[in-house]
Amino acid sequence: MILTLFVFNNFFSQQKISGKIISENDMVITNVLVVNISNDKKTYSDAAGNFEIEASLNDEIRFSKTGYERSSKRIFDYNSPLNVVLIRIPEEIKEVEILNLTGDLNKDSKKLAKEDKVARLQKDIGLPRPPEVAREKAPELSDAFVIGFPVAAINIDALYKVINGDARRMKTVYKYEDLQRHMKWVVSRLDAEYFVSLGIPEERIREFLEFAFLENPRSLDFVKSKNINGTIFEIEKVIPKFNERMKSQTKNIAK
Repeated sequence: MILTLFVFNNFFSQQKISGKIISENDMVITNVLVVNISNDKKTYSDAAGNFEIEASLNDEIRFSKTGYERSSKRIFDYNSPLNVVLIRIPEEIKEVEILNLTGDLNKDSKKLAKEDKVARLQKDIGLPRPPEVAREKAPELSDAFVIGFPVAAINIDALYKVINGDARRMKTVYKYEDLQRHMKWVVSRLDAEYFVSLGIPEERIREFLEFAFLENPRSLDFVKSKNINGTIFEIEKVIPKFNERMKSQTKNIAK
């Protein structure tokens, strides 16, 4: 009976909240991801910057879009439009850098690593980094039970996803997507010649990076922080072990 009352209260306390998203220059911002953290509902702003989402009082609504700082609003009034201003993250103008090459392929490849200028600028001036991927959070069992005032509620959608295995599958997919994205980031900043000079065939570069992330998790930490020089330093630590692995595989094939 109590469970039924909580579910009943949760369903019928939901209302549609609408608003508009603009920039600090009063320009509408389209395709902004709008997420209700309390009930996992999500939507996107339309061509006019407008959005509408289901919410209850005291729910937290988050707004995120690549190139802008993330913003959050809490619902205190159903009757007032939820107007949001997103602040654009500054981008550094590309500069021409003259490098003194030594002729040593291993050393010069490191100098030619393509540094993430935007990430360095954010770090230098202390701006928070926006989320790399705007996607639905894989719910935990604790997300299914919302402690609120004056009553508690049950997040039916989160509970269903945990019970039927959707949450577990989401985590598996996200882990695979993250791995592919991290490897792509490294490959886009280091030429193939760099890996070849270290004894790694071009066709096995991604295999090596996956091996490096598993053997030396610190290398993955540097990738996540967009630090290419730190990444290079850490992945080179596992090169001898990976080369031994390749030799062992070659011997087994020869047998």
